[in-house]
Amino acid sequence: MRKLSIGLAAAGLSLTLAACGQSANGLGDDAAKGPADAKGALIGIAMPTKSSERWINDGNNIAKEFQAKGYKTDLQYGDNVVENQVSQLENMITKGAKLLVIGAIDGSSLTNVLQKAADAKIPVISYDRLIRGTKNVDYYATFDNFKVGVLQGSYIVDKLGLKDGKGPFNLELFAGSPDDNNANFFFNGAMSVLKPYIDDKKLVVQSGQSAFNQVATLRWDGGLAQSRMDNLLSKSYTSASVDAVLSPYDGISIGIISSLKGVGYGSGKKLPIVTGQDGELASVKSIIAGEQTQTVYKDTRELAKVAVQMGDALLTGGKPEVNDTSQYENGAKTVPAYLLQPVSVDKENYQKVLIDGGQYTADQVK
Repeated sequence: MRKLSIGLAAAGLSLTLAACGQSANGLGDDAAKGPADAKGALIGIAMPTKSSERWINDGNNIAKEFQAKGYKTDLQYGDNVVENQVSQLENMITKGAKLLVIGAIDGSSLTNVLQKAADAKIPVISYDRLIRGTKNVDYYATFDNFKVGVLQGSYIVDKLGLKDGKGPFNLELFAGSPDDNNANFFFNGAMSVLKPYIDDKKLVVQSGQSAFNQVATLRWDGGLAQSRMDNLLSKSYTSASVDAVLSPYDGISIGIISSLKGVGYGSGKKLPIVTGQDGELASVKSIIAGEQTQTVYKDTRELAKVAVQMGDALLTGGKPEVNDTSQYENGAKTVPAYLLQPVSVDKENYQKVLIDGGQYTADQVK
């Protein structure tokens, strides 16, 4: 199941459900005869921020899928403020939500409010970001996050020709937010590919900053990433040039590229390889323009379907489908998960993956 391709995610999920004795709407025969009041129930959907295009799409897709199955939805965004998200969740519980789907701002700060949900017998689905430190999370819908990092690291290795013995090249590293469990998976996946070349000095980190806590970017903030890149360039690259930058997310990538262009990269100097993640429209346009080099695309339309399948099964007496029961230990329990597969996208395949796949139209990326 871990090798499920993104292009076949929807079909593969449907076949898997059928093979497990579940009907086409995601429910088993017994589950379809579940509580009569399940349909029409209120679903609380808590997303972290509207500052990222992908989270807006996630929230809308989840709400749309639940509504198509006859549920009511309460979709809220926390503006990357933990207290906002906690308050929103408390309000959802008070209003009688029967299920919570949560894309956490800080995966370790929801213990108390999720105890309130458990006391009210409200199941919880952790969405894309693992909720940590509590047993009161029932299922986890996400992508193979370690694989995301592997794709980013492998892209750098391939484009620099390191397997052919080329090098040395200068590399700088960025990671995601330290309060997001996924950030460690992304970074560790990338470093599983890059570290052997760093150890062999085929990749040189001129700044000397290669530990996660040195390169993390709080709240995935592109402005913070730009500021850090400014400092790296002024301190470590007065004579050397950057050949590649590991960036975990498109918003960070845009900040990095702005910093690079500010000191002449892209005009007098060749821009380095810059990775990314999420396939956000601004970064897709940047890739087409020859600035950002790569992004890792995660079809969140399919992830929304997985979350809704889980929620629908929980509310109607069925059993949510999972394909990982060992990888996601949150400090209080191992959370059963369903993982979808990410895809590396660059200038060569964006048309096939993103345009032909229906994520964007040709006019949108112009």
